[in-house]
Amino acid sequence: MTAQSGARRKWLDRYGSRLVQVAFVAAILLLWHLATTRWGVNKILLPSPLSVWQQFVDVIRKGEFLADLQITLMELAVAFVVATVSGTVVGYVISRSPYLIKVFEPLFAGIYSIPIILFLPLYVLFFGLGPASKIALGITMSFFPVVLSTIAGFGNVDRVLVTAAKSMGASDWQLFRHVLVPAALPVVLSGLRMGFTIALLSIIGSETIASLAGLGHRIVNLAENMDMARMFAYIVFVIIIAVFLNTAVSALDARGKRQR
Repeated sequence: MTAQSGARRKWLDRYGSRLVQVAFVAAILLLWHLATTRWGVNKILLPSPLSVWQQFVDVIRKGEFLADLQITLMELAVAFVVATVSGTVVGYVISRSPYLIKVFEPLFAGIYSIPIILFLPLYVLFFGLGPASKIALGITMSFFPVVLSTIAGFGNVDRVLVTAAKSMGASDWQLFRHVLVPAALPVVLSGLRMGFTIALLSIIGSETIASLAGLGHRIVNLAENMDMARMFAYIVFVIIIAVFLNTAVSALDARGKRQR
């Protein structure tokens, strides 16, 4: 009986959350269907799930999304890589000094709380409507969670571990490689995952406001032309891409923490 209970609990731990997620999506689709077929919601504003699915299949079949997807992913990749490199380097340097932590950590936290998307017009003014303004905004917005998590990760390493390593004659590189990085890695990886999500949201969001290309620009263009079914198809496509990318980043995060 105990073995059966353990097996059932293991099964629930493994698949229970997935079942809840599937049920949640199914409930949304059901409500969507009822809204367009039974509750009198205007199909011009909210097309039926079947119409959106047909348009989604057509978008995939024609491959018309490829150019916009390439631009959006390029902007995301450049923004995230630059934010990751700059954020981890700056965060590590600051974490080595209690004085610098005291000065910069609250400063960065305060800036991080500002909705930087409000400054998009300035980015467009300086960098234009092309990818450069989206990349710059993505770098700015994702830099702060990366740098703050790096400061927190390296700044809160147990001093006992550092002292023990030094007493055993560890060099600065050995201290960094075998003590600081393993101890700080879980926090740093969590910040990188958050920075990736913020970069993705900021780039898609800025493309819908001021852009010449990209998935966000495509969605706005379809909305302006009142092609609502195809617009929702592209929204579904963006959601799928976002879920896939976040799942991949989360898997890397979990793998990095397991290898700690």
